[in-house]
Amino acid sequence: MPKSGRAARVALLVVGGAILAAAVYIMVNRIGLDPELDFGAGAYYYADIPEYQKVLNWDIYQARLPFWVYVVLFLVWGVFMYWVWTRIDRRK
Repeated sequence: MPKSGRAARVALLVVGGAILAAAVYIMVNRIGLDPELDFGAGAYYYADIPEYQKVLNWDIYQARLPFWVYVVLFLVWGVFMYWVWTRIDRRK
């Protein structure tokens, strides 16, 4: 294995280990939780917080195009990604 591949694998393991350790540390020390809002595991999700809709200014997020345009774009993107995936699989 070339040295660059080995270095990339070691870097990936170090970064992945650091991320995992940070996530465990955050959960064990209950960092970021509001003690008044105890929803169990769901306490990390903002959608579980009462009256969450009042936290954001929803008037800022307004669609400029009709909803069906976004649905079509989503579906086209999905078909394109499927096409790319099948092309990659055929090369192997």
